[in-house]
Amino acid sequence: MPRSKSKGRSRAVTLALVGLAVLGAIALLAATAAGGYYWLQREFQAPGPAPAPVRIQVEPGASVRAVLNQLAGQGAVRNSREVQLYLRVHGRRPRIQAGMYEIPARASPAQIIELFEQGRVVLEQLTVTEGSTFADFRRALEHHAAVTHTLHGQSDAQVMVALGHAAEHPEGRFFPDTYRFAAKTTDLEILALAYDSMQRLIEAAWRQREPGLPIERPYQALILASMVEKETGLAPERPRIAGVFVSRLRKGMRLQSDPTVIYGLGEGYDGDIHMRDLITDTPYNTYTRSGLPPTPIALPGREAVMAAVQPQESGELYFVATGAGDGAHHFSKTLEEHNAAVKTYLTRLRSRQRTAAPRAVVTTGARGAR
Repeated sequence: MPRSKSKGRSRAVTLALVGLAVLGAIALLAATAAGGYYWLQREFQAPGPAPAPVRIQVEPGASVRAVLNQLAGQGAVRNSREVQLYLRVHGRRPRIQAGMYEIPARASPAQIIELFEQGRVVLEQLTVTEGSTFADFRRALEHHAAVTHTLHGQSDAQVMVALGHAAEHPEGRFFPDTYRFAAKTTDLEILALAYDSMQRLIEAAWRQREPGLPIERPYQALILASMVEKETGLAPERPRIAGVFVSRLRKGMRLQSDPTVIYGLGEGYDGDIHMRDLITDTPYNTYTRSGLPPTPIALPGREAVMAAVQPQESGELYFVATGAGDGAHHFSKTLEEHNAAVKTYLTRLRSRQRTAAPRAVVTTGARGAR
């Protein structure tokens, strides 16, 4: 065989072997890459190491890398670099919203990233009960550690200006409810939400009012609702108490509501209503002045608002606590019946307390109203 042909055949064999080696290397690299890819995929979906929930505060503008490193330091992520690599390989650039997050126990990186992308921050809670005052609401905001305080030291009038309602008295205009919000929400934002909620409620209730009521504006319904709220905590009684007040307004009788007197006393109220309080005139004393007080006296709830526009009128003009300890009232159509109910109340009260009768009775029309 000629030497040139032998060399050619040898070169071809060598090239073939080199080619096979290259193909093998490529296959090995591909297999390694595929294995790495699926390993990353598995690790991204695998449960995390944290045995208990972990909280993390994400500041505005925080990078994915910084947040993952912090989570790794807190034991919620095994390896932050692996998670970052997975995100790069898949071309994902999650936008992490600021706020306080609670990472569930054993949460996978996939679940954690989803939590951040959806902005499912921990919601704080603040409860304002029906019958609270605007001052109570402001105190609750002041003492809530998760609220960003922007109104400290400002007067109620300044707060209303900040809310865009400069000409309005704040009492009664904020809906009492349980508010859930992200940490660092401002006090002004929460008040704005409560104001809008009450505005929607009173407007909807006014559209459903009974025809012929002796009140002409939604604001008057809000005032009446606040009185109903302060007079009873029993839902079935609210329409009846509203009915008593409405019937008195129709007849031109004074409303004689102790809670309005208490509100008018302000810081001068010592826990008891004295006879001097009932005869001392203030804009809120419904024993000395006719009609509704000038503003609400509390933050009424939904049931009180609906009672004010849909009162139960049945000729009853008086009510007094029964003294049975359940918060119930006795309703009367005549002054004679009412005075008898007052005596029963005082007898029960003396029996229970074994002390002198209180200086005033939570009642309407108990003191000789005509």
